[in-house]
Amino acid sequence: MLKSRISLLAFVVALGAPVAAFAQDATAEAAPEAPASTEAPAAPAVDLSMGSDVGGQAESSVYTKATFEAWEQRCEKVGLEADPCQLYQLLKDADGSPVAELAIFTLPEGAPGPAVAGANFIAPLETLLTEGMQLTVDTGKPRAYPFTVCTQIGCVARIGFTAEEIAGFKKGATATFSISPFVAPDQKVNLPVSLKGFTAGYDAMHEANKLADAAATAARAAAPAAPAAAE
Repeated sequence: MLKSRISLLAFVVALGAPVAAFAQDATAEAAPEAPASTEAPAAPAVDLSMGSDVGGQAESSVYTKATFEAWEQRCEKVGLEADPCQLYQLLKDADGSPVAELAIFTLPEGAPGPAVAGANFIAPLETLLTEGMQLTVDTGKPRAYPFTVCTQIGCVARIGFTAEEIAGFKKGATATFSISPFVAPDQKVNLPVSLKGFTAGYDAMHEANKLADAAATAARAAAPAAPAAAE
């Protein structure tokens, strides 16, 4: 993760006449001494900044709420009574090296079908995009999906799942994502996804998102209405 850096700037501030009085011409004649006063001189009326701490990394708004065997329920703080969540798993190759990421989320109830859930599959930048990605559950028939966009963190395929496909995940043991490397287009890299804990994790995530949707709806209803535009 990239660390943000804060540049420190030096400012020269003109503080006004009380300070400028000290910059007298060295060649000017000294003024006669004034009679000594027993009163302390008044402090110049100058606004002084005492500064504040800078630097460090901002606290992430994403946190792990629970784990369900191979899955993490990751949620995001949004400042409401309930937070939206996703079901997350880091995918590794045959050597155990992290290669891709999978985050599954539910869609709001009443959303136009046929998808009831979605997922973001993030593959490395060296992936051959024209081959797309294939997903297989256990020994079922593979389904092909295209990649949507590539960013600095990798190439993303945005996937939609029907209720029947989610039911298949709950009954299955392993799902497999297959991608092709750009340097070896005739080869396939198979990334297994353990479905252990998927049913409990998905149901918990679904309930959390229903509460988050209700909290967002209540917040919108409580928000003051925007003023009507002048005619």
